[in-house]
Amino acid sequence: MKTSLFATLATFALAMPALAQDAAGDPAKGEAEFKKCKACHMIQAPDGTDIVKGGKTGPNLYGVVGRPYAAEEGYKYGEGLIELAEKNPDQVWDTAHLVEYITDPTAYVKEHTGDTAAKSKMTFKLAKNQADVVAFLAQHSPDAGAAAGGDAAAPAAPAAGGDAAAAAPAATN
Repeated sequence: MKTSLFATLATFALAMPALAQDAAGDPAKGEAEFKKCKACHMIQAPDGTDIVKGGKTGPNLYGVVGRPYAAEEGYKYGEGLIELAEKNPDQVWDTAHLVEYITDPTAYVKEHTGDTAAKSKMTFKLAKNQADVVAFLAQHSPDAGAAAGGDAAAPAAPAAGGDAAAAAPAATN
């Protein structure tokens, strides 16, 4: 019995670094996973340089980590994201919130607005590798350091990216 308990504890102890790495995400794996997202989203730097060419159904995701909700100028957000931004004016997209959002965009909007009728225009749900995609997006987000964790409320100037949502697993809408 004691041996079994020690073996179980040892297994958990050895698995913890791997779990922590999964939580942090792998940007290289995220870049590959982002191929699903580029049907609707692009990543384009403010100077017009295409980092990832993609669709325009969803907002540009350059700088999404650290950007306030629904803050991409010129992008027409859905009512759900507009309500989310109005009810959470100091919240920025951080890694934890983006992972939660791309897992189920409409559920995220409902939970964070308190409005059971709210929904996201982004219908794609990313079932796995969310942290990898967010780690990849963070590499292309100058304000990501200020929004690394959970409920970051640091105001971030909207870069040339969008809130990642409109239809692919990326970030907001």
